Amino acid sequence: MAQLSPSVVDPNEAFRLERCQQRLGYKFRDPQLLYAALTHASGADHRLSSNERLEFLGDAILGLVVCEQLFHQFPDQLEGDLTKLKSIVVSRQTCAKISQALGLREFLVLGKGMTTHPAVPPSVLSDVLESLIAAIYLDGGIEPAREFVLAYFGPEIESAASGDSGGNYKSLLQQFAQREHGVTPTYHLLDEKGPDHSKCFKMSAQIGRQRFSPAWGRSKKESEQRAAHNAICELRGDDVPFPSEESGECATGE
Repeated sequence: MAQLSPSVVDPNEAFRLERCQQRLGYKFRDPQLLYAALTHASGADHRLSSNERLEFLGDAILGLVVCEQLFHQFPDQLEGDLTKLKSIVVSRQTCAKISQALGLREFLVLGKGMTTHPAVPPSVLSDVLESLIAAIYLDGGIEPAREFVLAYFGPEIESAASGDSGGNYKSLLQQFAQREHGVTPTYHLLDEKGPDHSKCFKMSAQIGRQRFSPAWGRSKKESEQRAAHNAICELRGDDVPFPSEESGECATGE
């Protein structure tokens, strides 16, 4: 194992890395790999010390695992259809969304220029997720890397296959709740409006005793997805995307 950098052996940094591992659901034998995966080029002494090379490898591993899953999961799909599904599942947008849901922003090693900005570019969030996939692979082999990928990208495969482009925030919230609290989120119908043929529903997500900001939707499924999205943003300390007082008319779009 390579000699640990001073940052990794610093007690505060070690605690931060431990929290990151808990968030990921994977324990590194070599914490230097985790630290490297979290290090953006702006926070590295040299670009070879950043996560860029890990991102290169992680992109390939992600593609392999997703392609293998698509191949077995959809035996009747032609090559062109599988290619379209893969492009959606492994897109930078999807990677950034999962990275955001995991709250990886707080663990990134960034240069001073980037730490002054509250918002991290989606491309950086996407890259760190691919870097972490590579780090898990190098640390533990293909099986833990495959488990990690399928845990978070499996729901994205289902979403892409069903044509649902609204995101799988319910799945992401469930993974967080089970990992952090050992419980499954519940959803509560708070209100509904409109005639039977065009109802709107107001739902809220709850984890244990904590209930999150509700959201309106044009179906119970849509309102649950939006409520889960609100919950994930609240857990990250971000503004909720669907304030209930602004969504009484079931505003479209995410």
